[in-house]
Amino acid sequence: MDRPDVIGSEWLVAKHSQVTATGAWRTEPIAGVRFRPTRPVPHEDGVVTEIARSDWPEIDHDIVHVHVTTTQPGRVRAWGLHQRSTDRLVVMKGLVSIVVFDGRNDSPTKGSLNEFKLSERNPGIIVVPPNLFHGWKNIGTDEAYIINMPTSPYDYEHPDALDLPYDSAAASSVVPWRW
Repeated sequence: MDRPDVIGSEWLVAKHSQVTATGAWRTEPIAGVRFRPTRPVPHEDGVVTEIARSDWPEIDHDIVHVHVTTTQPGRVRAWGLHQRSTDRLVVMKGLVSIVVFDGRNDSPTKGSLNEFKLSERNPGIIVVPPNLFHGWKNIGTDEAYIINMPTSPYDYEHPDALDLPYDSAAASSVVPWRW
């Protein structure tokens, strides 16, 4: 990159598009992570956006539990990991950066990161299989609403949820991502 003759030019970073000119995702997906873009379809009364259909390959397990999580602007919810359950995430409102990190020692994509920036204008479903660190930040100005359709219902006595607080010293040595 040619550097402009300006103060601070040594810190300038070139922008990179997440998609190619044909709209293909430029990032190599983490093994097991799947993303299906959906589209809002406007009509005379508003907009309809499909969230999940049983004939989509991303919905390869029954929908047994659905919940919505809200996140305030600027707030981070990370890093979570499930040992048995797969998350299926859809951003319904707000602008959210969702990041997935592959820390699995036996994975062909060990050490890889995937970032998805989703909103009601750019919807899609992200499938996050077990043992992947994942989380998000509300990068918008309004409260964000994220729907999850995990493959296992929540077990109140033995939750399948492990957390690594994103702002902990350990997180900065495990997940190579800064919000």
